[in-house]
Amino acid sequence: MEKITAGRDALGEFAPEFAHLNDDILFGEVWSRDEKLSARDRSIVTVTALMASGILDSSLQHHLTNAKNNGVTKEEIAEILTHAAFYAGWPKAWAAFRMAKEIWEEEA
Repeated sequence: MEKITAGRDALGEFAPEFAHLNDDILFGEVWSRDEKLSARDRSIVTVTALMASGILDSSLQHHLTNAKNNGVTKEEIAEILTHAAFYAGWPKAWAAFRMAKEIWEEEA
């Protein structure tokens, strides 16, 4: 996984500790523990958690792209979002599907 600098880029001067936790701990250490859970599986969990929480902004878009890059197929993301819709909420699924459709159609 490439080194993440989003926290430092966006908040490094304003909130350096948050930037450190984001870049070095969350995306540096937690996401790199492949022996515990693959990046593909982490992507699925993250997308589902964001959707369920109603975080339907650029964070979800970023993690949907990560899921695709980590090997989640169009068919799999459609099934994941359909399944999660019954637990997280239909409107949230609609929003997530709009983003996912754009991301998976980019390669077509």
